[in-house]
Amino acid sequence: MLNVLVVDDDAMVAELNRCYIGQIPGFSCCGVASTLKQAREMVLHSDLHIDLILLDIYMQQENGLDLLPEVRAAKRTIDVIVISSAADAQTIQQSLHYGVVDYLIKPFQFARFEEALTGWQHKKTLKETHSWYKQEDVDALLHGNLPEMADAHRLPKGLTPQTLRTLCLWIDAHPDTEFSTDDLAAAVNISRVSCRKYLIWLAQRKILSTNLHYGLTGRPVYRYRLQAEHAQLLKQFCQ
Repeated sequence: MLNVLVVDDDAMVAELNRCYIGQIPGFSCCGVASTLKQAREMVLHSDLHIDLILLDIYMQQENGLDLLPEVRAAKRTIDVIVISSAADAQTIQQSLHYGVVDYLIKPFQFARFEEALTGWQHKKTLKETHSWYKQEDVDALLHGNLPEMADAHRLPKGLTPQTLRTLCLWIDAHPDTEFSTDDLAAAVNISRVSCRKYLIWLAQRKILSTNLHYGLTGRPVYRYRLQAEHAQLLKQFCQ
């Protein structure tokens, strides 16, 4: 299990990120820090095992980037993904200079969040399982050209073209409908777990947009809708 620390002074955003982390297999939120002081204590002065930090920048007159040189100076093997509304060139360039592995500009969709974490997970695995590298391995680490992600239309293991076609035919027939995993699973008569895997894949391809809704129970429900500009791409999977 990969432990993720959320550093954000907005309680609602921090809770949303914690919830998002819980939706991705293999990841666990090990803590939430609302100030840089709390973050320093958890990262530098505790026995808490942290693999990844999700770091906000604008934090109550503090700059989240101030944490990065301290983590590097302490020689902690912790990677950082910045999640911030800061979109100016100087901030982004400074973040990259400090070695952040990804940068998400608020607001963002769950699919982009999941892509950031799983992409980092693949690179972490690649680094930890190789003593020597081929050129394509180095390319994957530096440029994100992971073999299993190189072809945007290649289905991951466990997904089949036949089931994808069935789902895409239903989505194509309901282009203006916002639907949940349960809605689509019931409509095409497949399991919810299986259906969700296909929806996540389609969302990662930007074919579907994703919105988070809170129901009566307070538990979040992800609802999807076809991105009109990618309707033609969806039709390729209907053939």
